[in-house]
Parts: sequence; structure tokens; C-alpha cells
Amino acid sequence: MELKDLSYLGEETNAKMPVLFLGHGSPMNAIEDNAFVKGFREVGSVVQRPKAILCISAHWETYGTKVTAMEMPKTIHDFGGFPQALYDVQYPAPGSPELARMTQDLLQHDCELDHHWGLDHGAWSVIKHMYPEADVPVVQMSLNRYKTPAEHIALAKELQALRRRGVLIVGSGNMVHNLRMVAWDRLNDPFGYDWAQEANARMKTMLVDSDLNGLAHYSKWGKAFENAVPTPEHYLPLLYAIGLREEEDNLSFFNDEYLAGAISMTSVMIGG
Repeated sequence: MELKDLSYLGEETNAKMPVLFLGHGSPMNAIEDNAFVKGFREVGSVVQRPKAILCISAHWETYGTKVTAMEMPKTIHDFGGFPQALYDVQYPAPGSPELARMTQDLLQHDCELDHHWGLDHGAWSVIKHMYPEADVPVVQMSLNRYKTPAEHIALAKELQALRRRGVLIVGSGNMVHNLRMVAWDRLNDPFGYDWAQEANARMKTMLVDSDLNGLAHYSKWGKAFENAVPTPEHYLPLLYAIGLREEEDNLSFFNDEYLAGAISMTSVMIGG
């Protein structure tokens, strides 16, 4: 496939960037200094500095696949009821129209360039800890509501070439995410309900084994998974990460803890 002039990102090389899935949890992680934030910072310190970041966030769902293509994406405060200090945060990372066009070409134009969205908190609340100077270009790709989990995995595979162009691909969501069952009176309590631990442990096993079929058909795994993934948007970014794993890529977990019973902060590094 012939791509447009993308000299900004350089030529494809044999070296490749790792892939991350970040359990982003509460937006408050953007301004707190806790163990999870420390985990994000540590990952940022060990990963080779990327030329750009492509982020698939739980918080941008669209009909059709879209990718942000503006020079300077806005910081979106897509939440309510938090302290003013959180709304005051700006993450002025540049965009990358070059990366947006490359992504569109790799997806054989099954992708629309977007000039309206920006960076939602699934992206900036975690990336800001990895690159606090906001000096790495960031592009977001949306979650296409029309696609099945298996189709999301297939779409991820089409992005593989970006890893060899110095692009860090980040999925941002949570493996277990059920706000309806959160223990609101124990928000800072690091515990997981039995069903949350069961689902999270099985997900981790399937990730280690690269069991893409099992991960894609998560709804067949019973009540624990029904509770863990009541809606798909926080789970689907995980499928992008594992869909990009190649045979030789190692896989490791960090921030592997639970919050308030019904959220897991488990994060994944693939390769690197």
C-alpha cells in the first residue's frame, strides 16, 4: 500500500515500540500522587521515547472509526462532580495530522479524519504522567460501535506497522469496570469482589496465552464476566493492545490492584 509523505515519522524499521493497556480508573488519578500514578511514571521512564502516541480510549465511541487529525487537540473534561483543580488541568500536547493520515491509510480508508474531538480523560489523565512536558504528539482513535470485539482485534492488527515507525499505541480503559456495583463508601479501599477477581484472573490468563478468541467472546464466560464488563467500552481498548501482540513479544502486568470492589486497575505492557 502506498502511503502519503510521512517523513515526520521516519521509515519503518526492524525495531518496534511496545504496546500498552492502561487501567485509567478515576479521573482524579490525573492530579493525585498514588501507586497507580507511580506505575504510569515508571512505564514512561522505561519505554523508548516515542515519536507519537496513538491512544484508543474508552471515552470516545462513534459510529464508524475516527482518528483525530488536528494540529493542537483540546483537553476535554468529560466528567462531572469533581474538584475544580481537575477541570483546571490542561494537557497541551500537539496532535499529528501525519499519524492520523497514516492510520487512515493503514485502515484502507475505513476511517474518517476528525477535527472536533481532542483528548478525553482516558487519554490525557494517564499520558500526562508518562510525558508531563506534553511534548509527544498524541492522536486518538475512536471505538467504532458497529464493530464486534473480534472485528476490533482485526482492526488492531492492521495498525501493526505503526509500532515500527516509533508510534506508541496505548489502549486506555479498565479490565473490570462496573460503576453500578462500586462500593462508594470504600472508594480508597483496595479490594475486589470475588466476581471481579475471578474475571480479572481469567482475562490475565487469556492475555498471557494470547487467546484472542476467548477474549473476543468474553460474554460466554458467565456471571463474573457479565458483572466485570456490563458495557464494552472500557474492555475494548484491551483488545487493541493484545491484538497487536506478535509471537515474540513478552507480556507483563503492572498496577495489578482493585478499587472499591468493582474496578481493576490492571495494566499491561506488551513487548519492550
